[in-house]
Amino acid sequence: MKVSEIPYERADAEKVCGVIDKAVEKINAAKSVDDVLEARELVNDALRDFYTESSLANARFTLNTKDEFYSAEKDYYDEKMPVVQVSYLKYADAILRSKFLDELKTKINPVIIKQFELQKKAVSDAIVPEMQKDNALVTEYSKFVSECTYNFRGKDITLGELRKFTQDSDRATRKEAYVALGKTLEKHSDFLDDVFDRMVKNRDLMAKKMGYKNYVELGYYNMGRLCYDEKMVKVFRENVLNDIVPVVTRLKKQVAEKLGIDHMRLYDNDTYFQEDPKPALDERGILKAGQEMYKDMSPETGAFMDMMMDTDAFDVFTREGKWTGGYMTSFDKYHQPFIFANFNGTTADVDVVTHEAGHAFAYYMSEPVVPYELGLGAMETAETHSMSMEFFAWKYTDMFFGKDANKYRYKHLFDALTFIPYGTIVDYFQHIVYENPDMTPKERDDVWLKLEKEFRPWMDADDVPYLSKGTRWQYQNHIFESPFYYIDYCLAQTVAIEFLEESQKDYDKAFKAYLAHATRGGSYVFTDLVRLAGLKSPFEEGALKEVAKTSENILSSLQKTF
Repeated sequence: MKVSEIPYERADAEKVCGVIDKAVEKINAAKSVDDVLEARELVNDALRDFYTESSLANARFTLNTKDEFYSAEKDYYDEKMPVVQVSYLKYADAILRSKFLDELKTKINPVIIKQFELQKKAVSDAIVPEMQKDNALVTEYSKFVSECTYNFRGKDITLGELRKFTQDSDRATRKEAYVALGKTLEKHSDFLDDVFDRMVKNRDLMAKKMGYKNYVELGYYNMGRLCYDEKMVKVFRENVLNDIVPVVTRLKKQVAEKLGIDHMRLYDNDTYFQEDPKPALDERGILKAGQEMYKDMSPETGAFMDMMMDTDAFDVFTREGKWTGGYMTSFDKYHQPFIFANFNGTTADVDVVTHEAGHAFAYYMSEPVVPYELGLGAMETAETHSMSMEFFAWKYTDMFFGKDANKYRYKHLFDALTFIPYGTIVDYFQHIVYENPDMTPKERDDVWLKLEKEFRPWMDADDVPYLSKGTRWQYQNHIFESPFYYIDYCLAQTVAIEFLEESQKDYDKAFKAYLAHATRGGSYVFTDLVRLAGLKSPFEEGALKEVAKTSENILSSLQKTF
C-alpha cells in the first residue's frame, strides 16, 4: 500500500481512555502476572491505533498546512492528546502499584518500568489545560512558519528555498539572503516574541503546578531522559567549551584565510570552498542513487529502501504551504516509516537520504523486535541512528557528488563538528530562559548574543539587520516546538563521529556494530546502548577531546586530496 493510500479515520480518544480504564481494573483485580500482561497488550493495541491516526493527521497537515480538514484534525489531537496521556498515567501507576511488579520485571524489559516511573513525573491531570494550550501554541507557530514567505530579489519564497541562497558560493548572495531572512523575521518580531513568551509562561505554570522550581526539570522528564540529568549536561557543555570550541575556532580561522575573508560572519559559517560541492544529480536522481547505495550497503538496508520506494514513503519536494522542517515519522499499525523533507538543491538533499533514512531504517529493524513502549528510544538514541548513517554513507559519496566527493566529506564532517557548539547554545539558551521565565524579549536576545560569543567566537552577525540583535534563535523551530530537544543532537553527533572513526579502521566491522545498535532501538538506556556498540559515552572524561582529535585528523587527510 502506498503511504498516500493509507486510510485515515479520526481516533476516538474517549474510547482509548475507556480501554485504558478497563486495563487498570484488570491490573487491580489481577490473579496472576499473566492478567497484568494481558492488560498491557490491550493498552498497547489501543495506543498503537490512536498514535497511528494522530501521526497520519499530523503528517498530512505538514504536507499542506492550508488543508482545512487535516488542520482541524491536528487541532483535535492537540486537545485530546493530553487527555490520553493522563489516562495512560493511571495505567502506569497501576502497573507500579501491582503486587506482581517484581514478577513483571522478569517478564518485560526493565526500561519499560523506568519509563513508567518517569511518566509519573512528567504528566498530571492537574496540567491538562496547560498541555492542551501548549499544543495549540505550537500549532499556531508551526502554521505561521510554514506559511511565511521571504522576499528575495523580488520574489516571495519559502524558508526552504531561501536556504539554498544562504549557502551560495557567492558571499554577496549569502549576505543578501540572510538580510532577507532578518527583514522578514523583524517584520513578524512582535508575533514571534509574543508566541514564545506565551509558551514559556505556560510551560513554567505547568512545572509549578507539578511542584517543580521551573520548567527545566519537567522538560527533562518530558524528553524521557533515563540515564543523564541537568548536572551531566552542564559538564558536557563545559567540555564542549574546553575541547571542541578551540579546535573549531582554529579550523575556521584556516578556512577564512583560504577564502580571503578577514572577518567571518554568520553567512560564512557554512562555507568552506570558493565553490562548495553540490549534488551532481537532480532531486529524483538523488533518491534513485540512495536506493542503489542501500542495496549495496547490506541486504537489510537494500530491502528497507526498496520498501520505502515501493510505498512512496518520501515527500521531499518543496512547495508553498508545506511545513518547513524535515522529519521521519511512522504509522505503526501499518509498520510503515515515512520521510518528510524540503529539497533545495544543496548538500542537505543528500543528507535527507542518509539522516532521515537512518531514522527510518532503525525503525524498520527495531520495530519487529523491540517492545512497543520503547520504540527507537529517547531522542539522543534515535539521533545516533540517523547521524551515524550519514557517515556510513561516505563510502558511496562519489555516487552523489562525483569529483567533489571528498569536498563533500570534508564539509560534512566540518559541519558536524561545528554543529556541536551551536547545538549547545540552543540547549543552554533554553535552560537560561526557563530558569528566568519573566525575561523580556531583549533580555532573551542578549542571552543568545552572549552565548554566541562564548561558543562561536569565530564569527558574528554584526552586519545582518535584526539578526545582529541576537534573534538567530527565532528560526530554530525546536526552541518553540520541542523544548530541550537539541542537546540530543550534540550527544548523538559525538557518537556518530566515533562510528566514523571505527568505519575508517574497519568498515564492515563498524557497520555490523551499527546494525546491531539500530536493531536494539530503545531496548536499553542511551549510555548502555553506546557501551554495547563498543563506543565511549559522550559524558565520559576525555570523550570530546578524542572526537575533536579524530575530526581534525580526518579533515586534515581529506584536505590533502583537493
